[in-house]
Amino acid sequence: MADLVRRYRAVPQGERVRLAKPTSNLFRFGAPPAARLDASALTGVVDVDPVARTADVQGMATYETIVDATLAHGLMPLVVPQLKTITLGGAVTGLGIESSSFRHGLPHESVLEIDVLTADGEVVTATPDGEHADLYAGFPNSYGTLGYALRLKVELQPVARYVRLEHRRVPTDELAATVAKVCDAGGDLDFVDGTVFGRDEQFLTLGTFTDDPAGQTPSDYTGQQIFYRSIRERPTDLLTARDYIWRWDTDWFWCSRAFGAQNALVRRLWPQRYRRSDVYRKLVALDQRTRFTSRLRRITGKPQEEMVIQDVEIPVDRLVEFLDAFHREIGISPVWLCPVRLRGERTWPLYPMTPGELYVNVGFWSAVPEVPGRPDAHNRRIERLVADLDGHKSLYSTVHYSADEFWQRYNGPAYRALKGRYDPRGRLGDLHTKVTG
Repeated sequence: MADLVRRYRAVPQGERVRLAKPTSNLFRFGAPPAARLDASALTGVVDVDPVARTADVQGMATYETIVDATLAHGLMPLVVPQLKTITLGGAVTGLGIESSSFRHGLPHESVLEIDVLTADGEVVTATPDGEHADLYAGFPNSYGTLGYALRLKVELQPVARYVRLEHRRVPTDELAATVAKVCDAGGDLDFVDGTVFGRDEQFLTLGTFTDDPAGQTPSDYTGQQIFYRSIRERPTDLLTARDYIWRWDTDWFWCSRAFGAQNALVRRLWPQRYRRSDVYRKLVALDQRTRFTSRLRRITGKPQEEMVIQDVEIPVDRLVEFLDAFHREIGISPVWLCPVRLRGERTWPLYPMTPGELYVNVGFWSAVPEVPGRPDAHNRRIERLVADLDGHKSLYSTVHYSADEFWQRYNGPAYRALKGRYDPRGRLGDLHTKVTG
């Protein structure tokens, strides 16, 4: 940590800085700033306390590393985002979600304290009630523009050996009410998410920890079998806790099909260790750099495509309305559903959500034919739709809001107050500029 701080302080004032990472889960492909700080020394788990059920974790530790360390003690973080190479620091400063979010909210809600490297080169410890409580509350959704997380202390929860799944098909007109009912009932349920295969075909997947396999052999979706396909085929299932946590990573939900990895022959030839989300993301980044697909479509006379890669939060009572417009105007499938509700009464100023209100994260990651002369038409339409339905969108991908509208939606006054205290010279850049650049 001390070496990173020293190297950060040595960067000339006025030069933008970025932490160097071997992988990324952002879908903005602009040129990086010139100064890249090697943070590879901050990728470990410092300590796991099985009695207090907490872990001290360095900011660049991936969830794959964290899960391996905590499962050894029969524990896991309260919310583990879907992809192995998401870092804890990234999930806090850029948000995250998973099927435990209906109960445990967002990853930052189980953070007890954060050591933050601020723009002026100082390291401060932000806690819910300490001197830097404003930074603690404002750090989520700041995307590195208020500082960098060097160390975080997080709460953990106990796990069982297995997760038992029920895949329940739900009629369209009952979807929102069923999501609300399931999440409000809670009970023994530990996980809730859903998959939309088409306008009239959607499933909720309900997961419960268990130590008793009841004579059932756990399924393995790291080899030839593909998890999302099983949702349609198997009313119930059983996975080990670790395999459940990473059930989406092997095929990047369903996006591995774009690379042929779901073709039976290709799958047998594709080494298993390379069937994972970070490999697919690198292939997308390579294509963006080389423009190979764009050139190929031009040569073959096919229309250019618009990448539509977004996660949005919609109030549950507006969910069917959103999906109806999405099916009609965008037409991507499958689509992921993940219910989320803030864990408590605390609010988080840069990503305003109403305590107690149930939202559904809708995730869609694909490409559609461009509208001639309007290359971002579908993404802009989604932004308008989300706004009209009182939702919000995550900022890891393309953003087209004007500055005025952006700050109306992401609490400009609170952000400016934080910048005034922690980055008055603007060394770490402006959030709107960063996510729209």
